[in-house]
Amino acid sequence: MNAVRQAFRQQAKACDALGSPLMERLMTGLAERLQSGDPVADRILGWQGDPSSNADSVPLRIAGGLHALILTDKARALAPAYASGDDPTDTALAMIRQHPDFLLDWLTSPPQTNEVRRSAPLIAAAHWLTARFGLPLILSELGASAGLNLLWDHYALRSGDQSFGPANPALILTPDWTGPLPTPAPPTILDRRGVDLNPLDPVTDHLRLLAYLWPDQPDRIARTRAAQDLAAQIRPQVDHADAADWLETRLSTPTPNALHLVFHTVAWQYFPRATQTRALAAMARVGATTPLALLSMEADGLSPGAALTLTLWPGGETIPLGRADFHGRWVDWTAPVI
Repeated sequence: MNAVRQAFRQQAKACDALGSPLMERLMTGLAERLQSGDPVADRILGWQGDPSSNADSVPLRIAGGLHALILTDKARALAPAYASGDDPTDTALAMIRQHPDFLLDWLTSPPQTNEVRRSAPLIAAAHWLTARFGLPLILSELGASAGLNLLWDHYALRSGDQSFGPANPALILTPDWTGPLPTPAPPTILDRRGVDLNPLDPVTDHLRLLAYLWPDQPDRIARTRAAQDLAAQIRPQVDHADAADWLETRLSTPTPNALHLVFHTVAWQYFPRATQTRALAAMARVGATTPLALLSMEADGLSPGAALTLTLWPGGETIPLGRADFHGRWVDWTAPVI
């Protein structure tokens, strides 16, 4: 039980750092006042496994379920409690008692945020790679969920008076940018596919995609809705498979005169160690004779934000690209200038 309460406290700190005072209050309140005696509280407090954000992310599971109650108009008292600016914990606890079946279902699935602002460093890295190699790209995303970030080339990255992306983008991303901007080199995409153990559909899973966002961040919700609308039209292919199994097959037929870009954003930590090992081995094996790049945006135990790391084959050269906010609010770009 102490591990569960600590997971809520840690999530409260993360929410505060990521600009959500509402979620900081709620996570702190649940850490202190959630008590056994109803099915949902018993399930949370008796969690079997690691409840922290490094593993099962139990606090975000219940947060998503509570937001889904609002989005489906099943808990009308919760929306004003969230909007009031006061501590919403008592109202949330009442909803937990009143909607056990609904919330128990949400506790069965890990959160999938599909934060499209993570596409900002993807856009920058693609321009950097195109400037360096001059090759069209094949895209493979690991942990792609609904594939919203698999569509990064339909978004624009804008910093100051410079813009990277199409003339009429579906979204314009404007992170606080430090460091030199990459050389503009518009990439050409030959093919794109993703993989996920629980792929979401941008239409039928519309609710789940929105519920894991935080209700006091309407800008994130608006961006996700726009990306969902685009994905509903384009329908990026996200396969249901283990990432290593899928990647081994995906890399087995290289495309001549192309650079295969494999990428993952805040997903790698959720893969089993065996999957990580096999995926890296597959890339090293194929990359021994074929142009291949791995772009990673992941927590590395340092702060602030996540590390941006690029590995290039042949050769296995690792290049630090800088750091980025987990929700893409800022990018500190340190890639070598080309």
